[in-house]
Amino acid sequence: MKKRFAFFCLTVIAAVAFFFSGQAPVHAEKTYTIGTDVTFPPFVYANSNNKYVGIDMELIRSIAKEEGFKIKIKPLGFNAAVQSVSSGQTDGVIAGMTITDERKQTFDFSNPYYESGIVMAVSPKSGIKGLQDLKGKKVAVKTGTQGATYANSIKKKYGFKVVTFDDSDNVYNDVKTGNSAACFDDSAVLNYGVKTGLGLKVVTKPTDIGQYGFAVKKGQNQELLKMFNKGLAKLKKNGKYDQIIKKYTGAAATSSTKKANNKKDAESNTFIGLIKQNRQAIGSGILETLKLTVLSIIFATIFGVLIGLLGVIPNKFAQGVSTVIIYIFRGLPLLVLALFIYNGIPSLTGSKIPAFVAGIITLTLNEGAYTAAFVKGGIEAVDSGQMEAARSLGLPFRKAMSKIVLPQGIKIMVPSFINQFIITLKDTSILSIIGILELTQTGKIIIARNLQGFKVWTIVAVIYLLLITILTLLSKWVERRIND
Repeated sequence: MKKRFAFFCLTVIAAVAFFFSGQAPVHAEKTYTIGTDVTFPPFVYANSNNKYVGIDMELIRSIAKEEGFKIKIKPLGFNAAVQSVSSGQTDGVIAGMTITDERKQTFDFSNPYYESGIVMAVSPKSGIKGLQDLKGKKVAVKTGTQGATYANSIKKKYGFKVVTFDDSDNVYNDVKTGNSAACFDDSAVLNYGVKTGLGLKVVTKPTDIGQYGFAVKKGQNQELLKMFNKGLAKLKKNGKYDQIIKKYTGAAATSSTKKANNKKDAESNTFIGLIKQNRQAIGSGILETLKLTVLSIIFATIFGVLIGLLGVIPNKFAQGVSTVIIYIFRGLPLLVLALFIYNGIPSLTGSKIPAFVAGIITLTLNEGAYTAAFVKGGIEAVDSGQMEAARSLGLPFRKAMSKIVLPQGIKIMVPSFINQFIITLKDTSILSIIGILELTQTGKIIIARNLQGFKVWTIVAVIYLLLITILTLLSKWVERRIND
């Protein structure tokens, strides 16, 4: 018996030792969230398989592999990516970001990994040959970029007006359509675009030369910054860095990209061709839009009904709270509210909020405030004599409200509910500003790759109309069932 017990104990000890010996040496790789602008070729863009590629993407992935950490890419757009690092929502940003003294006050930069200047591009048919031809005209720039800073610094000297856009495609299209006479952007980006069929012409030499760097919030993620610098030095030493640069900027690279774009143009001459090429991305965008819409409608309805009821109960404090909530969240622009929740709150609390959750909260508060307003209005629209009659018959306020007033008020509110559901679906498009890959953001990413702006936005518009039609028909069916 003793021998059996001793053998059992030794077996257990051996098993435990074996288990822990297999686990101990493994060091879990830390995952860092990296913000970027996926409409910035050749540094960052989505390829035909909707994978984010480019100089920046290959550099950060190669460095992560060299230094033993993992990354999660967040496609936010340049301005939003910079803000997300400042608020602590992301750990770093790599998006062709020029190192400047002003930015050094907010960010810690890596060693430079690329050098580029600012150039001006125009339509080949414009007749504009230089800065002196811009007097009285408009020029297009992208928000938050060094190109925008440079344009604003010389606009008084040359007498032009600056218009800003959130993504490169809109900047270039504004010039191609003739709304703007020229645009300013990084020489590496514009030269790449011109060589690959962008349809613009560079007419100035690079100026305001700057260096690109990977950035983290000042004083934070210093380990990540050190690993980036060490990894970058290794890539330059072993030749991988030069291979990456040549892959995306060399003559062979731009030539093959132009041929691929021409081939895609021929294949995607029809809307059906574009849909087939991007069906997976479009499908994911539709699914994300529907998830946002359905969840937001549910939470906004609950929130709105509660706040609306709070505004009609016979209590001045409760009515005041309801009025203030409706006033605040109905008065704030949805875009401002989204950025405040996604970037502002984390700056104050130090806690990250996932983009999808921030989007749901944004829509819930905004749409819920409108819902509360018409719930309150619907109840107040019921003849006050109904409540008085119910109370005179001995019914308490709660029962009189739920049995007599609310059923009549709901019939008044239903059309407003249907309208609010449709507005919620449309408002999901604004959430692309915080990097949610819903239908609008998906459209931007596709356009950055194939430059088929008109066709892609037409497809996106038709999809929204179909979704709204389906939601309207469903809501009308519910309305008929309630009124029967």
